[in-house]
Amino acid sequence: MEKGNAMAGVFESIQIKGLSISNRLVRSATWEGMCEQDGRPTPKLIDWYEQLARGGVGLIITGYTYVRPEGKQLPGKMGLYSNAFEREYRTLVDRVHDAGGKMVMQLVHAGGQTEEKNSGFPALAPSGIKVKQFPNLPRAMTSKDIKEVIGAFGVAAQRAKAYGFDGVQIHGAHGYLVNQFLSPLANQRTDEYGGSMENRARFLFEVYDEIREQVGHDYPVMIKLNAADHLDGGLELEDACFAASRLWEKGIDAIEVSSGTGASGKLGPVRTKILSPDKEAYNLELAMAVKERVGCPVMVVGGFRSLEQVETAIEEKSLDFVCLSRPLIREPDLPNRWAEGDTYPADCISCNKCFQPGMFKGGIYCVPLKAGEKGEGKD
Repeated sequence: MEKGNAMAGVFESIQIKGLSISNRLVRSATWEGMCEQDGRPTPKLIDWYEQLARGGVGLIITGYTYVRPEGKQLPGKMGLYSNAFEREYRTLVDRVHDAGGKMVMQLVHAGGQTEEKNSGFPALAPSGIKVKQFPNLPRAMTSKDIKEVIGAFGVAAQRAKAYGFDGVQIHGAHGYLVNQFLSPLANQRTDEYGGSMENRARFLFEVYDEIREQVGHDYPVMIKLNAADHLDGGLELEDACFAASRLWEKGIDAIEVSSGTGASGKLGPVRTKILSPDKEAYNLELAMAVKERVGCPVMVVGGFRSLEQVETAIEEKSLDFVCLSRPLIREPDLPNRWAEGDTYPADCISCNKCFQPGMFKGGIYCVPLKAGEKGEGKD
């Protein structure tokens, strides 16, 4: 393939604010279902991440880690709301580093997508309205709630830095709380956090400012941002680009572009039937639009299965990183395989069955399809 940008190759190193990353492949945050009920990492989870690091991916972003107990969505999810798990997190980071990997902690509050059966708390959201992706009617957040959650993001980031993580990433996508504030569908507030895009983005900007205050300006702070919700009345590209450009002005160090929510159907974040190159890279155009508006590194996630499409994104479209999730569940050593010259596409068939054991069997893994089974998984 003719390279359109000789400055960037998939297996060339790159830096994000002084963090040296060996290649342009990123393990995008993936819920693993391998923690204790209270969010404590288990030896199984630590082994899982060590295996990913040994597989050669340049940067690992952890599964979405809740910053307050009422922000937990699924069982087995990582928690960073207290210092009680310091020993486990330090062990996790040390194992990844010893295996040659780099690791960023993703921070989240699920907001209206929180399930009380898993968190033990009623859901909070920008507005007390039921939108399609919410399992129940949430309570509208008060000004006090907003300040407390913003503070929790900052304290969690401070813990991640203290425990040795190489950076943090704000989860601002897929219908979780930050994305809910950005969405005119989920955010119908009439105060300073609702209405105009400037107001709807205020919560995100204050979360970022609080994190930066806690970790300083030399520590990598990133975001996973929906560039579109693919919902009538939801967040659209132009507003997402506004948020991205303002974050860049504030000093964000990298932006991972995604799209969709749990209510977006076939245009959701985790799409099925990615069985040919034309089905891959379904967020590429959105990522390129964001890239035009910012000067920081931009990552793209969404359906990459072949090295050819990865090369297109990086070498022709000038994006900085390509993020993978499901392919690394099936083949944690996929980056090494590609780097060593075996460029056959990922074995992942995008059936989404890998997530089902996380609900009931203590962790995700690739589940072989039975004869005649389509394996649509959750869309």
